[in-house]
Amino acid sequence: MAEIGKDIDYAQSLLERGALVAIPTETVYGLAGNAFNPKAVAHIFEVKQRPAFDPLIAHTHSLEALTELVTHIPEAAQKLADACWPGPLTLLLPRKSIIPDLVTSGLETVAVRIPKQELTLELLRQLSFPLVAPSANPFGYVSPTTAEHVNDQLGHKIDYILNGGACQIGIESTIVGFNDAEQPTIYRLGGTSKESIEKVIGPVHVNDHSSSNPKAPGMLASHYSPGKKIILGSFEELQAYPKNKSTAAITFSRPLADINEDYAIILAKDGEVTTAAQHLFAALRALDRPEVEVILAEKAPEHGLGLAINDRLKRAAVK
Repeated sequence: MAEIGKDIDYAQSLLERGALVAIPTETVYGLAGNAFNPKAVAHIFEVKQRPAFDPLIAHTHSLEALTELVTHIPEAAQKLADACWPGPLTLLLPRKSIIPDLVTSGLETVAVRIPKQELTLELLRQLSFPLVAPSANPFGYVSPTTAEHVNDQLGHKIDYILNGGACQIGIESTIVGFNDAEQPTIYRLGGTSKESIEKVIGPVHVNDHSSSNPKAPGMLASHYSPGKKIILGSFEELQAYPKNKSTAAITFSRPLADINEDYAIILAKDGEVTTAAQHLFAALRALDRPEVEVILAEKAPEHGLGLAINDRLKRAAVK
């Protein structure tokens, strides 16, 4: 298994040699490699078994460093960067040729963000290159929110996991794209709410359609799956659903009746969507057990990060 620790210098040395390192962010743990090294980028796709048509996100430590990666920053994008970075927001911007095609899946835009996690920010400051870092798990499976989650699934394929503890946000970043002729578009709901974005730049369009040729990560119909059948519905719908001893449940703030307490997880006893988001992926992992056949999943309230939670559950339920 991989070594787990907090040695930024060691992580730096591995990345500079072209190796991969799992890194913490405020959203989920990422499988990181040198964004300018085509071999390192290809190794990420290989380790994750990720299709080459699904682009990656480049992580950097400052707006100044971003100028290496993009040709220009639209006004709306600049406003969002100023308001939301460091943080769980990714922007799709016109790429420079220094970015390998594999990073962008051949698209003319590159997905970029500045993460809000001090260990990883310090690592990025010490490096002379940005990092691409998709979630550190096999493609299509539940994203990891602790170093132990990473080690369970990829520990035999990588050398080091930089341990930043449990992720504070718990779901991936929101991805926003820009077109001069149209209003900005959210291509993936995530850790920055639609409401927060609209306070900065006004109305945005939400692209809630799945795509087999995605413009951004997280747009495939089936994703974030624990490998179990998932039934998604309201609390009342799930309460009426027939249950047996192999039925599990993930609910928002109150328990369902007739569920074994060992298989029942409440995401947010405080009723907050931010709390639910933080615990979502860990809950899906915890119920991926041989004795569980079906997971009943309650839809979150349709506001704030609840929209992103429901997006993840909808994609996890697709088979």
